[in-house]
Amino acid sequence: MYSRNKFISFDILMLLMVCALVIFGIIVIGSATRVNINGFHGEAVNQIIWFISGIVLLFLAAFIDYHIICKFWIPIYVFNIILLVLVLIMGSGDGVSRWLFGIQPSEFSKIFIIISLAKFIDKWKEKIDNISILMFIVMMAFAPFILIFLQPSLSASMVILAITLILVFCGGISYKYIGVCLGIIIPIIVILFLDIKSDEHIIVGRLLNDYQIGRFESFLSADSITSDPSLYQTKNSIWAIGSGGLDGKGLYNGTINQLNYLPESHNDFIFSVIGEEFGFAGCVGVLTLIFLIIARCVLTGIRAADDLGRLLVGGVAGVIGFQTFVNIGVATGLLPNTGMPLPFVSYGGSSLWVNMIGIGLVINVGIKKQKSMFEG
Repeated sequence: MYSRNKFISFDILMLLMVCALVIFGIIVIGSATRVNINGFHGEAVNQIIWFISGIVLLFLAAFIDYHIICKFWIPIYVFNIILLVLVLIMGSGDGVSRWLFGIQPSEFSKIFIIISLAKFIDKWKEKIDNISILMFIVMMAFAPFILIFLQPSLSASMVILAITLILVFCGGISYKYIGVCLGIIIPIIVILFLDIKSDEHIIVGRLLNDYQIGRFESFLSADSITSDPSLYQTKNSIWAIGSGGLDGKGLYNGTINQLNYLPESHNDFIFSVIGEEFGFAGCVGVLTLIFLIIARCVLTGIRAADDLGRLLVGGVAGVIGFQTFVNIGVATGLLPNTGMPLPFVSYGGSSLWVNMIGIGLVINVGIKKQKSMFEG
């Protein structure tokens, strides 16, 4: 049981920042789905329901000791794999297999893999530089990575890769291994880049679908942003953000958004709606709030009572930062078009629930922070 001091240690500021970001997201989702014309229903109402239930999940994750949660890391990992296999067999979607019983297992896989890898790395942290331990970590990450990639969901599989790299780094891997990895990864990236630029696509043709290759080709083409129909969303996204100016056109007054020139703007391109209707100031405000949440996570990790807590917090902070970077990079045309929600802001129950659970774990670690020298 948590004592009164434990409840006093609850990070109210983190909760308030997350709630503020989600509520702002609901307002923007309402504009993106034109509740001013169609009435307040559909996506905006769904997001409110997911937010309320997400608060419950956050408190559960915050007050069930993270050591107890991580004790079940093997069943959690197995359950994760079972869900990802089932979604390939029974899943539904628009030409893909991503949904199972109304949820996206690829989203929940993010928090499951954070818990599983954090516990494993903490258990073997003294041997993190052992090649057999590193290979086991790679195998643990490879299974969900490939199952998500086969849905296909390149963006979600890249998040699994990012989580793995972040946790291995937080686990204290030797810099010589980092150097070796960079020595391998950089040449591979160069080779893949050259292969995409070529007409044959000898390598990427075996790894990616035609539409995925087309996105990279369009992105690398200097004049494609205005001429390539596949970049319709990206082009209009850039126009929407640019047209917002300093303080935006006002809520419900974004012409590109309101006239539906930006399909699915309530999801992966929600940042474009913010840019058009709330301007540069709105964009900076959202980014500042996300930065403060990540900074709060980092501060909690530094003060964590043990390495397991630091690893959990590092994984959550890394996911939020990585997804924010990719989402805004796509919305501004700096990265190839790929589906990546903006944490706490984009429409989607699975994504919101996972982020709320992640913040709950961060608060959990903060509650059990190290005692100072003045405490008993």
